[in-house]
Amino acid sequence: MSDAFPVPVPGHVPVLRLGDVLLVTLQGDLHDSTAQQLQQDLAETISRTGVRGVLLDISGVEIVDSFLGRVLAEIAAQAGLLAARTVVAGMRPAVAITLVELGLTLPGLRTALSTEAAMELLTQHTPQSRSGGTRQESP
Repeated sequence: MSDAFPVPVPGHVPVLRLGDVLLVTLQGDLHDSTAQQLQQDLAETISRTGVRGVLLDISGVEIVDSFLGRVLAEIAAQAGLLAARTVVAGMRPAVAITLVELGLTLPGLRTALSTEAAMELLTQHTPQSRSGGTRQESP
């Protein structure tokens, strides 16, 4: 089952649900208010739907700065607290180099070269059951 949340609105980043994964495609610059809204939308959607993963596709991002790096890390931290894993896909070499030069390690984030590889990471080793709203991850 696939449904869009929220309806694409200028200044908002669309979030698509693909089964147990939320797909977020970042294009160009992410402004403060848009980043804050995205974080809120993701946290609410994870909580409401119980999805187990967030896939951040940044293949459309050509330049990264410390702000975007912080936003990515915060999304991963929030998702992790809500029992969802985060994978960043499509990172360009220049973006990776810049993140390293900025000293941003992005804790809590896994990376994949493509959205397909990211989906595989998010769907493998997924726990089969939830009880009482909590999830036990296997080591």
